[in-house]
Formats: sequence, structure tokens, C-alpha cells
Amino acid sequence: MPASRVMIVEDAETIRLAVATALRAHGLLVTALPDGERLEAELGSALPDLVLLDVMLPGRDGFRLLEVVRQSSTAAVIMLTARDTTADRVHGLTRGADDYLVKPFAMAELLARVDAVLRRTRPGGVMLSVGDLELTPDAGRVRRDDTEIELTETERRVLGYLAAHREQVVSKTQILTAVWGYDGFDDNVVEVYVSSLRRKLEAGGRSRLLHTVRGRGYRLGVA
Repeated sequence: MPASRVMIVEDAETIRLAVATALRAHGLLVTALPDGERLEAELGSALPDLVLLDVMLPGRDGFRLLEVVRQSSTAAVIMLTARDTTADRVHGLTRGADDYLVKPFAMAELLARVDAVLRRTRPGGVMLSVGDLELTPDAGRVRRDDTEIELTETERRVLGYLAAHREQVVSKTQILTAVWGYDGFDDNVVEVYVSSLRRKLEAGGRSRLLHTVRGRGYRLGVA
């Protein structure tokens, strides 16, 4: 099953970028938009499986945009808002939202809710594949040649980010920002985790999937 597509509609740039980074590191394909006008323009072509929809948007608010999504898409919807009254939550849920998350929220809670909604709406869960490598991030499963590979949580996050950008070169800084949340860390830590992933992915004489691109970073893909 291909990676799930998630569309974020959030006018606050810091929140939009942070959520997009976390979701990409989680192995999802992400489109991040600042307003409802862009949502309406891109919904038909992007074909998201899930929309994260802020309520307080410029122009049409999230509740009105929820109606647009419901009329023209089968995507699931999670509402994001600072309005935490019971009436607001009920309003969103009765209009067709699949879940409702109040700001400020912990990124771990958002990811858990995204996984839960995608499990309900996409039976079988979210799976990424690169050659004979299969990842199911929401279940924490990694398989190669039908053999389960045991990884630590951080190794799974690094691999999930690389898989979400499969066949693309990503830098150490991009990996640091996506997995650890900032780029001021010693980038040698990335080398350590990449080396560990290689040992596990290539055990038993399996072919190389995780490649070093000298001076640029790493690429996960068939050679």
C-alpha cells in the first residue's frame, strides 16, 4: 500500500512547518497550505487521505471548509483549533470531522490521532515500500524479504523519513530537523544511526538500499 497523503491547512507558519516535518518523518506524504483558498484549488489534484484543518483561518473558516472537503473528497478530517469548548467540538464532529484536536497539542498526540484515523479509514494501515523493504510506521513494523527487522524507535523515525523521501537525496541537517526537531545537534549522530540501519537492513547479505551521496547526504532506494 502506498504512503498515505496528508494535507495540512494552517495559517500559522511555525505550526504548519512543525506539523509537516513531524508527519514526513512519520513516513507520510505531506502537502502544507496556508489558507482555504489553496485547499479548494488543490484538493482535487492532491487527493489527500487525510486533511488536518485549522478552524481559525483567514477567509472561509475551517467549519465551512469542512463542508467543502465533505462535498468533493473522501478524505478523513481532523480539526485543529484553540477553541476548546464542548460546543465547538460537537459542532465540528457533527458536521463530519473524524477527530478534533485542541491547541497547543503534543506532537506525539497528533501523530497518534493521525494513525488512528488512517487505520479506520484505510484498512490495513499505512505502508511504505522501497524495493523489498516494507515499513508500516503506525505499527512499528519493518520487513525485508518477509523477515521482520527489529529497530529502535529512533532508527524507525530515521528510516521513516528516508522512506518518505525515497529516491531523493536528503541532507544530515534535514534528517536532524525531522527526527530530533532542530538542526543544531552534532550531525555525527546521523552517521551513527545510518550505520546502524545499514547493518540491520543488509544483514544476511542483502543488497544495499541506504546509499551515501558524498557531500550531499543519503538516499534510500534501489541502486
